[in-house]
Amino acid sequence: MNGVLWWTTAAVLVLLLVLWPRHGALARARRRAAQAAREQGDNALKHLLQEARAGRTGSFASLKGTLRIGDGALLRVMERLRLGGLTASEGGSYRLTASGERRARHLVRAHRLLERYLADEARLPLTAVHRVAERLEHRLSEADADRLSASMGHPERDPHGDPIPAADEALDDVGVPITQWLVGQEGRIAHLEDEPAATFRALVQLGLAPGQAFVVRDTTSDAIRLLAEDREIVLPLEHAGNVFVTPLEGWAHDTRGLVRLSDLPTGTFAEIVSLSPTCQGLTRRRLLDLGFTPGTRVRPLLQTFAGDPRAYRVRGTTIALRRDQSSAVIVRVNETSAVEPPHAGAAHHGTETPA
Repeated sequence: MNGVLWWTTAAVLVLLLVLWPRHGALARARRRAAQAAREQGDNALKHLLQEARAGRTGSFASLKGTLRIGDGALLRVMERLRLGGLTASEGGSYRLTASGERRARHLVRAHRLLERYLADEARLPLTAVHRVAERLEHRLSEADADRLSASMGHPERDPHGDPIPAADEALDDVGVPITQWLVGQEGRIAHLEDEPAATFRALVQLGLAPGQAFVVRDTTSDAIRLLAEDREIVLPLEHAGNVFVTPLEGWAHDTRGLVRLSDLPTGTFAEIVSLSPTCQGLTRRRLLDLGFTPGTRVRPLLQTFAGDPRAYRVRGTTIALRRDQSSAVIVRVNETSAVEPPHAGAAHHGTETPA
């Protein structure tokens, strides 16, 4: 009798674990399937938006290549989007409705905001933020995106250089491939495409970053030679198509002597030219509040044994910055003066201010 009772109790427990309405295995499996279906639909909407911005219409083949699912699964995804009023099909091609475009633009905005947060606040490596943002973007509502944007001071660009639009703004272009630039032509790196991941890692390892001023020194059959601020970079043509650039608007057109503050030798005077366009949100506001504004004189004083953080003298104040902060400050070396000029109106003279 006890054996029968034990088996009956065990069977009931197994059924509860499987069939429990909210926490059972079956309920969890259904939630995972529903979440996967939502993500597939969202990715289809983003693909159609990308195709529309490129002047093309999405096709079954292009959607299948993007989502990497079978024919039957893709048909079910597109039928759900059609029934939801997000897409329409015409002659074998697909397009977004007004509601579908709004959802797709929100997803792009949410992704870029998340990348900015993950890079600046969560301090994830730049090569990891895209993958994490891809998972999280589907769970961010429009209200959540607005709150996240406000918490970061409404950043204008993500870490890859892509513009972050307001909720009611259209997406802007991010320049043209650097392969269209001529020898001797100056520009600014506006965007590094983050897919494929291997190419993006190669670009980061070369030292390229959005916001860098550069000039094309030379081109060969297999590479482009750049002077990016103070560094010469040989960019293989196989990766060059993922580097998008714009003219040097808002920057000093003479790129000679431009370096990042993090690379300025100790004791060297320099003048701040700009903050990198990808320095956004709380970091940008903090640097401006500390006095790192265009035209200001600055020089490195000392650094820790590990090299990070480092102390800088600016406006009569000594300020410690981490390397990722100081690398966002673009300066021009000034070799005409060896003595720091006085700043009569500088506040907190002689104080140590950690950033």
